[in-house]
Amino acid sequence: QVQLVESGGGLVQAGGSLRLSCAASGRTFSIYAMGWFRQAPGKEREFVAHITSSGAAIDYADSVQGRFTISRDTAKNTVYLQMNSLKPEDTAVYYCAAGGSGHYLYSYGSWGQGTQVTVSS
Repeated sequence: QVQLVESGGGLVQAGGSLRLSCAASGRTFSIYAMGWFRQAPGKEREFVAHITSSGAAIDYADSVQGRFTISRDTAKNTVYLQMNSLKPEDTAVYYCAAGGSGHYLYSYGSWGQGTQVTVSS
């Protein structure tokens, strides 16, 4: 399994931006599809974005389409989530995950510890 560590969360006003990073350990990062998920208080963990191992295919949840951008830097073993035009409803703990398929949460075998994103109105 690959080890994942998220960073970049914080408090931001509505309309603002944040960039989350997820650093992966191990030389096999390049073979993993990567995903971002989030979990708000009292709600189930939900899909946010997914990127294939090559970066050729990307998918987003409807709620973030056009506002969030997922990318990966294989040389740095890092996947990013650029979040623009943030809304209070984006408030959640954000998790990165490795090795899964699209939005299927339980297909991912490795998870980070999460980073808190809070958007104030």
